[in-house]
Amino acid sequence: MRYTTLWGSTTDEGDDFRKPGFSKERRLEPQITVGLLSDAHGFPLAVGAFEGNMAETRTMLPMIRNFQDAYGVEDVTVVVLDRPRHEQLITEIREAGSRIRLISDGDIAGALMTCKTGSGIDLLVGVGGSPEAVISACALKCVGGAMQCKLWPRNSEEAARCRELGMDLNAVLSIDDLVTSDNVFFAATGVTDGEMLKGVRYEGDRIYSYSIVMRSKSGTIRYVDAIHSLKKLDLISSIDYGPRFE
Repeated sequence: MRYTTLWGSTTDEGDDFRKPGFSKERRLEPQITVGLLSDAHGFPLAVGAFEGNMAETRTMLPMIRNFQDAYGVEDVTVVVLDRPRHEQLITEIREAGSRIRLISDGDIAGALMTCKTGSGIDLLVGVGGSPEAVISACALKCVGGAMQCKLWPRNSEEAARCRELGMDLNAVLSIDDLVTSDNVFFAATGVTDGEMLKGVRYEGDRIYSYSIVMRSKSGTIRYVDAIHSLKKLDLISSIDYGPRFE
């Protein structure tokens, strides 16, 4: 399931519903926020309208809840990083009637699982690191996914630093804001076993690794199962690859 938000503005003074709000074009006219819920192929499933000053991120759960109520859908599964900061978010997701899968780490893999057929994952929601957000955006762009996020400073010092750099803390960033290019490469190798990739495995003098390589421009997704010779790697590299077996 993919989620996006569209914006439209009016030219009059507005009312209790049409209000000035965040606009990427920095327009000051009253506007409304329109939420569009679509499936993995971009087919529209539901449309909703919200107050013009409502943040895009606050419209996601109401859209899901309304869609579930209207069509009796009960199997929406949301992945959330298991952290104390997400306690309220977890409560709201459960109140919306959605299932939750908590993960201890691996939010990039969690984001990518939302676009993998058969994963059973529909959404990833929560607060994470900025590098992970950009890397997730690269991966999702390769598979036709979508995401939205906002800057989330951990303290007043970080907030002040963001403002010094000219960053808008209220701006809702789309996947194209995080990754402007349409020719993006993404590669990952499993270290430990996960739902996306198996981890590195040692057998005698061989090392087995499992990787994924993707490109957004071509849409190509490659899975690479590699076998490495520990003895030969020792001859050409100064890196210590692991235990030796005589």
